Amino acid sequence: MKNARHLLVEKQLHETISISPQATVYQALQLMAEKNIGAVLVMEGDKLVGIFSERDYARKVVLMGKTSAGTAVADIMTRRLVCVPPTMLVDECLALMTEKRIRHLPVLDDDSVLGVLSIGDLVREKIADQEYTIEQLSHYIHGR
Repeated sequence: MKNARHLLVEKQLHETISISPQATVYQALQLMAEKNIGAVLVMEGDKLVGIFSERDYARKVVLMGKTSAGTAVADIMTRRLVCVPPTMLVDECLALMTEKRIRHLPVLDDDSVLGVLSIGDLVREKIADQEYTIEQLSHYIHGR
């Protein structure tokens, strides 16, 4: 079973996509659209201070009558982060995300951000692992 570090390596992202807490929600949405992602880390220098997601936008801007251009990311970002170490196994990450009802999981080594895993990343890996197991069992049963 793979761990969080393995999945980050396989994603082959050469940068951690982040934005400043002082940026506007509009700027964060532009970045997310450009990178085709559903959430962005909020960083002050090298320090992770929050995460901003499409869910934050829908619930804390649109429904509250705020504007994207007039609202700072810091005002609506999620501050209570659920983070995991790079050694956490895929199944453990999935269980944690299900329990906490979150879709994005920052991976930290001490206080250093290694990247972010999405629920999609984890589900893809789980499906690939199950397909491999089925293939191996099929070969075993049919003697190939």
